[in-house]
Amino acid sequence: MRDIQNIVILTGAGVSAESGIPTFRSKSGVTHWDVYENNLVPKSYRVEDVCTPEALARDPALVHRFYDGRRAALGGVAPNAAHAALARLDAAWPGELLIVTQNVDDLHERAGARRVLHMHGELPSALCAACGAREDWTGSLPPGSVCGTCGAAALRPDIVFFGEMPYAMERIEAALAKCDLFVSIGTSGAVYPAAGFVQTAGWHGARTLEMNLDPSMGSVFFEETRIGAAGVLVPDWVEEVLAV
Repeated sequence: MRDIQNIVILTGAGVSAESGIPTFRSKSGVTHWDVYENNLVPKSYRVEDVCTPEALARDPALVHRFYDGRRAALGGVAPNAAHAALARLDAAWPGELLIVTQNVDDLHERAGARRVLHMHGELPSALCAACGAREDWTGSLPPGSVCGTCGAAALRPDIVFFGEMPYAMERIEAALAKCDLFVSIGTSGAVYPAAGFVQTAGWHGARTLEMNLDPSMGSVFFEETRIGAAGVLVPDWVEEVLAV
């Protein structure tokens, strides 16, 4: 670690699972919270019904309700030890550091991390389909909500659907090209382009580390793999990093 200056960290659903947020996919579909008569109830959806541009066009009420439920559920969860450890690293690390998260929750920020990039969007945010503006949003977001920037009734959940381009890919690629260490935490290694980050970083000479409950689909590309819960592995690793 004495030779490490720049770090890129990729986090996935496994980081937030210990806070009580379900991992995105299950055998029954996409399991999250739905809003029913002002109460939150667990429900499963097919990816095709809630997570694609076609789904939004076909049934905007369903898609908006699905993300309303996910947004509302954030109030009942809190950052865990992994989020807290990464926030500590963010505050203490003197070199460059970028936490690229596939998660759309706000737990990294609530733990205190500041150098965070949400490549798949954010639940507490709305996106204008007309002008592209993004604005903070905490309550329900019914179809036809009006954009505060352009006035169009075109706000949608600020979520990157399947088939859409993740945010800030140029910035991410630039960070991967110059980092000395790439760390992947709680990811399946199944969803691209994030699954290819380890190869990009490694090709540019970075050391690579994976921390996961099980080896990811891309474990073969990592120099080191640590198996276990993020809430245990990440704090231990941060201690190692900051002790050097």
